[in-house]
Amino acid sequence: MSRKNYLFTSESVSEGHPDKVCDRISDAVLDAFLAEEPEARVACETFATSGLVVIGGEVGLSDQERLKNFMGRIGQIARDCIKDIGYEQEKFHWNTCHVLNFLHEQSAHIAQGVNASENKDEGAGDQGIMFGYAVDETPELMPAPIQYAHKILKRLAEVRKSGAEPTLGPDAKSQLTLRYEDGKPVGVTSIVLSTQHLDADMTSDDVRAVVEPYIREVLPAEWITDGTVWHVNPTGKFVIGGPDGDAGLTGRKIIVDTYGGAAPHGGGAFSGKDPTKVDRSAAYAARYLAKNVVASGLASRCTIQLSYAIGVARPLSIYADTHGTGEVPEAQIEKALAEVMDLTPRGIRTHLGLNKPIFSRTAAYGHFGRAPEADGGFSWERTDLVDALKAAV
Repeated sequence: MSRKNYLFTSESVSEGHPDKVCDRISDAVLDAFLAEEPEARVACETFATSGLVVIGGEVGLSDQERLKNFMGRIGQIARDCIKDIGYEQEKFHWNTCHVLNFLHEQSAHIAQGVNASENKDEGAGDQGIMFGYAVDETPELMPAPIQYAHKILKRLAEVRKSGAEPTLGPDAKSQLTLRYEDGKPVGVTSIVLSTQHLDADMTSDDVRAVVEPYIREVLPAEWITDGTVWHVNPTGKFVIGGPDGDAGLTGRKIIVDTYGGAAPHGGGAFSGKDPTKVDRSAAYAARYLAKNVVASGLASRCTIQLSYAIGVARPLSIYADTHGTGEVPEAQIEKALAEVMDLTPRGIRTHLGLNKPIFSRTAAYGHFGRAPEADGGFSWERTDLVDALKAAV
C-alpha cells in the first residue's frame, strides 16, 4: 500500500540556467532544421562556458548542398537564443561570445536502421525505455511539487523580461517541499529560491522582498503558513550567473524536464533530438497515454512504460501501473493503449504532429503539464483519447 502522509520535494531551473541555455540552443537548432525539412534528422548537443558556446552532433537533410549552406546559420541561431534569454554580461554576451559549430552528417549505419525501405518499416532511432506519468493532484494532471516549481520561475521570467523587475537576472533555481495528507498536497513546508540579481548591493532580504509577492501569487494561498520556511538566495549574493558562473550542457536536467522525481525516467534526454528519436517522441507518447488514462477516470494515478529496439518499429513492451487506483485491471489498460494509438515511431510522429518546429518552447519550465497550443505545440498534453480508451476497456 502506498504512503498517504509524507513530504515530497522537486526543483526547477530557469531558462537562464547554464544547462537550460544549452537545451534551448539545441532545440532551436532542431526547430530550424524541421522548418527547413520536416523529416530532417538532428541530434544536437551544446556546451556553454564563459564566453564560449560549442555545438556538435549529427544532422541530416535530403539535399547535401542545402545542408552545407544551412550550417552557416547555426551561429546566429545560438546568439538569438542567448539574446532572448537575456544574457548581456561582460563574460557571457550574446553578441560577443564565441560560437563553434561542429555539427556533422548523421552516421549512415544509424540511418539504415531508422529509415524505412522496401522490406521494413521505419525503425526506432535507438533502443531504450521511456516513461510517462499522470496524477490527478493538479489541473494539469502533474505532480504538484514540480508543476509549481516551474510556475514560480516562469512568473519571475515574465516580470524580468517585461521590465517590471529589472533587478532580476536570467539564472535561477526553485525548490518546493510539499506536505501530503491522504495522498494529496495540502501545504508548503519549505520554499527555496536562488535567483541571479543585477544589483550587486542587494542582500538576500532585498531579493526576497522582490520575489515573494510573485511566489505567493503562484502558489495556493492556503499552502503558505507561518510554519513555511523560506530560503531565498541562502548563500548571499548571486550576481555572476549563467555559463560564466557554471558550465552548461544539453540534457543534464532530465528530472526537471519530466516529473520532478515523482515518476521514473528512462535515462534519455529530450532536447536537440528530432522526433525519430524515441527517447523524445515515445516519452511524449507515454505521457499522452498516461494523461488520457487519468483524464478518462480509469485511474487517479498512472505510469506507462514503453520499450524499443533500434531499427525495430513496434514497441517491445507496453506496461501500465495505476498504483492501486485503477478502475479496471492494468492488463486491460495495456491492451487498450495498443488499440487506440499506433506506437511505432512513425505512428507517434503522425498522431502527435511532431515533425514541426515546436520544440524550442519545451526547453524550459518542463516538457509536460503545459497547455496544448494551436500550432501543435505540446500536442502530447491533449486529452482527446478519453472516449476511445473508455470504449476499448
